[in-house]
Amino acid sequence: MSPARPSGPARLATYFHVHLVSDSTGETLNAMAKAVTARFDGVIPIEHIYSLVRSSKQMERVLQEVESAPGVVLHTLVDRDLREQLEEGCRRLDMPQIGALDPLVGAMSRYLGAALSTRVGAQHALDHDYFNRIAALDFAMAYDDGQGSLDQLESADVVLCGVSRTSKTPTCIYLAHRGIRAANVPLVPGQEDGERLTKLKNPLVIGLTVSPDRLVQIRRNRIDNLNASQSSNYTDQDAVRDETIKARRAFERRGWPTIDVTRRSVEETAAAITNLLSEHRNHKIGSTW
Repeated sequence: MSPARPSGPARLATYFHVHLVSDSTGETLNAMAKAVTARFDGVIPIEHIYSLVRSSKQMERVLQEVESAPGVVLHTLVDRDLREQLEEGCRRLDMPQIGALDPLVGAMSRYLGAALSTRVGAQHALDHDYFNRIAALDFAMAYDDGQGSLDQLESADVVLCGVSRTSKTPTCIYLAHRGIRAANVPLVPGQEDGERLTKLKNPLVIGLTVSPDRLVQIRRNRIDNLNASQSSNYTDQDAVRDETIKARRAFERRGWPTIDVTRRSVEETAAAITNLLSEHRNHKIGSTW
């Protein structure tokens, strides 16, 4: 019996031009454009990126490109004259243009009752936050995979604990880019059970859990990619199940919050950690009142 065919023709992808105009690096605008277009099935943007646009002559070249490839224009321009030049040019070309941050900035301004900064590229200045992120990245690399004494780990914001291959390192690196000082300690059968972390007073310790089936799959892929010999306990179904059960019980016994990373991306895990860290900090502040 032949397999059933779809009831209708396959929907072709819709391509369209999107022009991203920024007076800074364009990272914010690029991320916003990707987040929005991901909401539409079968829609593929052809991106034209114009970063560090800070002169009238540069804007003229942008408008020439828009004219040659008609599409949607998104911008995060701060300079009023450049904005007016772009808006007037798009009206002349009959092209839609959108100030991507305008609704959020406007609402925030009304709430705060504060004037807007007109400093170009202000969000990327080498300020205190920038150096915090660099320090956090250095910290994540220095105290990766169980490195560091308890005294050194005390300066962490968060310490992740879990069995091997629960995305501890990439999650710490991702958190570091948010300025969060994150270290991680792997649970290794017969060597490291995480008990020493119960003595930490400042950091929030979080346990990362994963389903045994998924963990076996990840570890086998890891072994194959490295062309290494397979350790029986490392990928054995029963041994892995026992390892994950012991980890969960240890986290529960110590009262640590846990996150199941089985179906989470690194970004989703980091978001959950950020929420837990915020609650932890608020609790510490409240307890001092």
